Amino acid sequence: MRGARSLATCWPVAETLWWEAAMEEPGLSGCPLSAKTASFQDAVRTLNTLQTNANYLEMVKRKRGDPQTQLEAMKLYLARSGLQVEDLDQLNIIHITGTKGKGSTCAFTERILRSYGLKTGFFSSPHLVQVRERIRINGQPISSELFTKHFWRLYHRLEETKDDSSCVSMPGYFRFLTLMAFHVFLQEKVDLAVLEVGIGGAYDCTNIIRKPVVCGITSLGIDHTGLLGDTMEKIAWQKGGIFKSGVPAFTVLQPDEPLAVLRDRAQQISCPLYLCPPLQALEEGGPPLTLGLEGEHQRSNAALALQVARCWLQQKGYQDAGELKASRPSLPGQLPLAPVFQPTPRMQQGLRHTEWPGRTQLLRRGPLTWYLDGAHTTSSMQACVRWFRQALHRCERPDSGSEVRVLLFNSTGDRDSAALLKLLQPCQFDYAIFCPNLAEMASTDNADQQNFTVTLDQVLLRCLAHQQHWSRLHEEQVSPDPWSTPGQEQDGPASLLLAPHPPHTHSASSLVFSCISHALQWITQGRDPLFQPPSPPRGLLAHPVADSGATVLQEAAAIHVLVTGSLHLVGGVLKLLEPSLSQ
Repeated sequence: MRGARSLATCWPVAETLWWEAAMEEPGLSGCPLSAKTASFQDAVRTLNTLQTNANYLEMVKRKRGDPQTQLEAMKLYLARSGLQVEDLDQLNIIHITGTKGKGSTCAFTERILRSYGLKTGFFSSPHLVQVRERIRINGQPISSELFTKHFWRLYHRLEETKDDSSCVSMPGYFRFLTLMAFHVFLQEKVDLAVLEVGIGGAYDCTNIIRKPVVCGITSLGIDHTGLLGDTMEKIAWQKGGIFKSGVPAFTVLQPDEPLAVLRDRAQQISCPLYLCPPLQALEEGGPPLTLGLEGEHQRSNAALALQVARCWLQQKGYQDAGELKASRPSLPGQLPLAPVFQPTPRMQQGLRHTEWPGRTQLLRRGPLTWYLDGAHTTSSMQACVRWFRQALHRCERPDSGSEVRVLLFNSTGDRDSAALLKLLQPCQFDYAIFCPNLAEMASTDNADQQNFTVTLDQVLLRCLAHQQHWSRLHEEQVSPDPWSTPGQEQDGPASLLLAPHPPHTHSASSLVFSCISHALQWITQGRDPLFQPPSPPRGLLAHPVADSGATVLQEAAAIHVLVTGSLHLVGGVLKLLEPSLSQ
């Protein structure tokens, strides 16, 4: 290595060749495999050919056309697949969008309604470990067999109906999975389908639905600016595109300007839009609600999920939908408030049993505690840091020995990684580790995590840029900790301050690894009882920072590892730490 802030391992030529070979693997294009003989991995590899090549993606961004034509194209794909838009009305859809928390809100909503004995479908993105996670029945990813059957049925149907005059015979990756979800849910005869918007709302391919039962919008923030716009108002306009005439919609409290945009969008098409009261209002007069997902920010998601689920139950004629409490009047010129009601025992059960991996998730393994959260916007990162610091404040301190804090980070797309890293700085990490969202270097059998929308050079340079940002933050004069609250005692219940954490001589150390597996091998030092990979490659520890840090990690009484910045990174870590998720 060339110094403390260089690659901990080199990217061998073989790795570059593997990446290029994956792009051109024979058998994935041209004549498709037989549905009877093809395996689940064959289906996933063929699905991956529908990803947009990185170079073509850049060209498309520069020559963006009318986005409305994308929705029309999706309707044509739906027709070619054997369905009409009207057929989707049977799915009794709940449509959810937002910038942060939309997946968690969908998970809460699905689990609440499943507690009523309903058969649920749930379409979400992205997946963490296996692509079949995106399509769930009764909270469980569809089986490999069911995925394979529906994949080839849809793939062959689209092949048979392609127009020779058209240059595009197949929908892209996300469109294909959206179409497949519709077919699966109809074939499996679900009572309802919860649909999470992919990006935005107005022009997202899930928005071909015409009659959802209810819609919801979670907290808004700045994300996907290249597609949605660079202001909250522009993003709110996109998100409000899922509103439908006469279909009830709910949103959580938003800043005034984007909330006004949502209100205007709803009024223009006669969509009844309601503002959710805080969860505290629903708890008054009863016991506090227990949530299956950690973090204070999940209370806002749960409040929205309760309103959406209750509205769905009412629309479908269910009587047990929660007793109304005294209503609170809306202020003039503001959105009407959604009803304040007493959550039913089944609603409480649903909230309590909600699971949503990769979001404020804790794994305790020997001396290691893993904190997993796919936060990737400034607002969601603020919530992640608050959760992480609260969790650290609650955990027991070891009787003897040192504690080590490690950050494992990556960020992709057009996100401001420097801003995200600045928010993480007050956590007082001993080590910051950066790596691409690539679980292992020899991933020839790992089709679920292949990504052709970026090149190897791009992801490596991005990690180096993250490391440089982190280094500059430590070289600058650090401003007072924005997370501490003046006047609070450190041991006070509302304090987010960390327990005493004496500085180490290596407190600003950072390393870049070539894949997640190598990063985890260094972090765990063989001390995670379930993560026991083969011997690390030669040269993995051939650097002073890696070598000295290994000794510190081997001797630490407790190691706290925050994995954040990208859901894909979290998914790669979970794949390695929880092998059962790949089965």
